[in-house]
Amino acid sequence: MDTLACLEGVGVSLGGSPVLRELDLIVSASEIVGISGPNGSGKTTLIRALATLQATDGGSGTILGKKLGSPAVRCVRPRIGLIGHAPGLISELSLRENLIHISKLAGIDPNRVDHALEVVGLRGASDRRVSAASYGMKRRVEAAHLLLRRPDLLLLDEAMSGLDSNGVDLIRAIVESTVAEGGAAVVVSHDVDHLSRLAQRTLHLEAGKLRAGE
Repeated sequence: MDTLACLEGVGVSLGGSPVLRELDLIVSASEIVGISGPNGSGKTTLIRALATLQATDGGSGTILGKKLGSPAVRCVRPRIGLIGHAPGLISELSLRENLIHISKLAGIDPNRVDHALEVVGLRGASDRRVSAASYGMKRRVEAAHLLLRRPDLLLLDEAMSGLDSNGVDLIRAIVESTVAEGGAAVVVSHDVDHLSRLAQRTLHLEAGKLRAGE
């Protein structure tokens, strides 16, 4: 089975304080890995490291076949889909304009945007500015972005928090579709019960190290 992400003895320090300590993680194709842990345990830092957005100061690894920390990881970033802890949208633009902007940056046909908005239930609200949109709407825009990108490695940091049941089902469907097509997903959540239902295996992050979930 192909390995899409591999971290070996990875460490990350922020502000001089260690956050991840000699962390090991392998994510294989067609796998959903759930990660839980208390606040401040390093979950977001781990997701950012997997997304190649966080520099490491120890250990080694590969993401989609490219060495972590090397210039080569830039070429695999379009294959990574990330929904962070907070929606990353431009507040002055409308929901639709945000997706068009993102699509152009990623080399995606912007004519696909309206269909993606319809799939996530936002076609009627597409002209609403992000600054006037609800949290759930912003999350749905990010889900639409994933539909456009069709990533190989999906990274979700509390992506379902604050969503209604339909929104949760939407994110779940995207995760399952990604895995069915040979990709993989790493899902961070405080909801251990939810993780156990979604993921093939769950891990617990505490004090910068991973261990098998209970």
